[in-house]
Amino acid sequence: MNQEILHLVRKHYPQIAEKALQEEIAEVGHIRTHKGGEVLMEAGSYIKIMPLIIEGTIKVSREDEEGNELFLYFLRPGETCSMTFTCCMMNKKSEIRTVAEEDTVMIAIPIRYMDEWMSRYQSWKNFVMLTYDNRLLEMVKTIDSIAFKKMDERLLEYLEEKAEATGDSVINTTHQQIAFDLNASREAVSRLLKQLEKEDVVELGRNRIKLM
Repeated sequence: MNQEILHLVRKHYPQIAEKALQEEIAEVGHIRTHKGGEVLMEAGSYIKIMPLIIEGTIKVSREDEEGNELFLYFLRPGETCSMTFTCCMMNKKSEIRTVAEEDTVMIAIPIRYMDEWMSRYQSWKNFVMLTYDNRLLEMVKTIDSIAFKKMDERLLEYLEEKAEATGDSVINTTHQQIAFDLNASREAVSRLLKQLEKEDVVELGRNRIKLM
């Protein structure tokens, strides 16, 4: 049993409360580290592991057949991805793309344990259902943003969410990357950022945006 993993599970996932389950995760899981900007999973690939995020932030996005990208949500420490559960249990290819937003540490659990633990451990079942509920709320929020909010509102909401996810008011990114995430043109993003700077909402630098 890996004592480090056992400690990390108890610290970051208190909702996984059953001792036997904690010990089983420490037995079958392994620690993986990823550099910021690293692609963890492409759309269309089969999922081999379920991640429990320990440090860092993972960006989850949807990509169409032409390569256009739309940001969905961030995964933070203490969370995992509900799409992983669905794909694991149904042996489906992933429909999302995940990228490490910053240096990230996770516990990787082989997918064969997902379904088995649902019937054996109540705290795991609760964790899975709560994860589904949280991600559904995130998806509804994204749909509402696209349907009802103007681009300047979507942009500011995106920046605030990214700052909250990383715990830093300074966001290191490009106008082009923001445009990809919001499925907008780079010109529109640049124009709106300059407007936000005039309003003293943000401070712009080279590949850097600071929320004031």
